[in-house]
Amino acid sequence: MDHAKVRDLFDEQMRRGARPEEAGARVERVGDVVRHIGPAAGWNGVLWSGLDDESADAAIAEQVRFFGELGQAFEWKTYTHDRPADLADRLKAAGFVPEEPETLLVAETAALPLASEPPAGIRLLPVTDAAQVELVERVHERAFGSVRSAIGHQLRAQLAQDPATVPAVVALHGDEPVSAARLELHPGTAFASLWGGGTVPGWRGRGIYRALVAFRVRIASERGFAYVQVDASAYSRPILERLGFVALGTTTPYVREPPVAR
Repeated sequence: MDHAKVRDLFDEQMRRGARPEEAGARVERVGDVVRHIGPAAGWNGVLWSGLDDESADAAIAEQVRFFGELGQAFEWKTYTHDRPADLADRLKAAGFVPEEPETLLVAETAALPLASEPPAGIRLLPVTDAAQVELVERVHERAFGSVRSAIGHQLRAQLAQDPATVPAVVALHGDEPVSAARLELHPGTAFASLWGGGTVPGWRGRGIYRALVAFRVRIASERGFAYVQVDASAYSRPILERLGFVALGTTTPYVREPPVAR
């Protein structure tokens, strides 16, 4: 795989050419910035920027003004190859707070193993309805301590937009959900994305995560996507690299909260 070529393709299709993530959202290009404006409870943020030393501060100020007038928190998703080189420092100076960096991992779908089965006693259930979304919410609550509404909103929006899709898979031990992960297929691009893989304490290290990766990659392969992309945590990166994913850089979200109403 030509790393530079694939990274450029990722920038072009997934960032500069991004499409709305859900019904009611829109993507706008304003100068050298591409931003995503979500509906109520949706995601807001900057997906791509092509800035330089002269234009960066004004562009940052414009996005702060725009989302501030909407009263919305938003995220500026940066990558190590973004310019200017001090973009991160400029964002922090403008009131953004960095979250944990992740590694941008990409693999050719055809090169990934597809036959990884879950351990004995675990069955994988495709998520296709609201009741199954609740199982994923329960996993995220136990695995990450996260608010259930965030992942639930994403999955319900995906199912509403494309009822034929499989936006997630959940691993069950009997009737107990013990792991879950999300899948996004990006029509018109060469990429599918793996998101939100999590396993509850007590079930980690047994091969469930690898089985969830293989399950989702099979779907991406069947749908004709050439590449699979992951923003990987420090925990999942080693597992994914052993499966054949390669690092193309790191990505760090910078978050800015809305102004406090007076």
